[in-house]
Amino acid sequence: MTENLATFLLGRAELRPDLRFGVVEDQVTLAEAVEVGRRIAGDLAAAGLGPGSRLGVIGDTSTEYLLLWIGCQLAGVEPALINPTYPDDLLGAMLEVLAPAAVATPDGVRRPAHPASVSVLGFDGVRHGALRRDGTDLPGVAAASLPGMDRDELAVAGYMHTSGTTGLPKFCAQSHRYYLRLGRLLADQMALSPVDRVLAPLPMFHVNPLGYGFMGGLTGMSDVVAMRRFSPTGFWDMVREQRITALILHAPPGEILKRRTTAQDAAGHRIRTQFFADQDFVDTFGIPVAMSVYGSTEAAGLSHVWQWRNGERCDIPEGMSHYAGMPRNDIEWSLTEDGEILVRDREPGVMFSGYLRDGVLDPARDEDGWFHTGDLGRVDEAGRLIFIERFAESIRVKGEFVPIEHVERTFADTPGLTDLALWKRPGELRDDEVVLMVVTDGEIPVAEINARAETLPRFMRPSWIARIPEVPRDAGAGKVQRRRLDLDAVEEWVQC
Repeated sequence: MTENLATFLLGRAELRPDLRFGVVEDQVTLAEAVEVGRRIAGDLAAAGLGPGSRLGVIGDTSTEYLLLWIGCQLAGVEPALINPTYPDDLLGAMLEVLAPAAVATPDGVRRPAHPASVSVLGFDGVRHGALRRDGTDLPGVAAASLPGMDRDELAVAGYMHTSGTTGLPKFCAQSHRYYLRLGRLLADQMALSPVDRVLAPLPMFHVNPLGYGFMGGLTGMSDVVAMRRFSPTGFWDMVREQRITALILHAPPGEILKRRTTAQDAAGHRIRTQFFADQDFVDTFGIPVAMSVYGSTEAAGLSHVWQWRNGERCDIPEGMSHYAGMPRNDIEWSLTEDGEILVRDREPGVMFSGYLRDGVLDPARDEDGWFHTGDLGRVDEAGRLIFIERFAESIRVKGEFVPIEHVERTFADTPGLTDLALWKRPGELRDDEVVLMVVTDGEIPVAEINARAETLPRFMRPSWIARIPEVPRDAGAGKVQRRRLDLDAVEEWVQC
């Protein structure tokens, strides 16, 4: 049988039909999901979508969202998962590039900007009814056959887009092999099994929850729980109530949990393994085993992985979470002379298949097959990768790259600051000047910031403190969008 996501989902439903997944408040079994997926596949066919058709999916995380994704795989339709918080003009520009056969968005929610000829499919309530096309119910009849089962492993399974902090977000094509290999990697690294319950709390249009959490959990035949919205309020209560044993997290929500919850809040949890290692998080909340990684949507989801056990320490200035470790066996990597990380797959379809441009896929590789990540890295004495920062977002002082997250952690809990981000401005000579951009309701706590700066090596210390109205962050993952940090919007400058 052809190995693709459709056959994978049907196979997992046979092996563990009672596997449960969905948002916390609304979970279904995998057997139920496959039956709903068959009906969705029939509705997609009735709407004129078949194998190779592109469907723009714009919506928040929900059980219906995941069911629609499953239905697309059974139908051979290629879903493009789009951030629903983007403004209409940006969505319209992205949809022009995508040129979808249709757009799917929850019933009664914003109608996205799109070409007039493209129909809109509503997918709320697909479990109990049918997809709706331009407000009218489709037949809701299960597909007689599932064309997705015949899709080649190297065929496009769907698209995710880049964050677009420096331009229009780019659609990255992901093959069936991409998802299957990524799911296997996570299941193996986290030793997931049917006794586990995985929590993937971030929006499903990211590779983190869908690729690591959902695919990793299903590969390990583990239950997978998602969240409509990540919130620290009641987070640990939910973790206990849901009997979560494996946590798929990311740096920004991890920082939020460290700031707004305590070890006492987390007491009694059952988490035995966590994706994304952060020394303070692991120590504070008592996580037995955690992973640090390197990767991106383009770079196979993950290209490097390292395991940490509670009590182990990392003395690199970039911090534990930047210790990428060793590459997976189907990925090669290298560093250029100026430290840019290059990756390439040992066989087709492991990494992304290319960027969608003018209706075709641009592989975005050089003549030797290398993908230039735009990320900076270095190698430790054992030959393992340490991720530094995005090249375009790096700060360099006296020939040294400033470890941005390490410096931000130094000031993170400064009294009087509600948010912060480290950035730069051109210096008088060739060096950058380090700028600590802060959000505060009162006066800038200059004395406390300077005292903390004294604990850092001189090249890491901020030259300026700049008060700004807010720190621009990605609406889904909460990452700082440094290229949107506007020096012209600074309300107050203080020289350190």
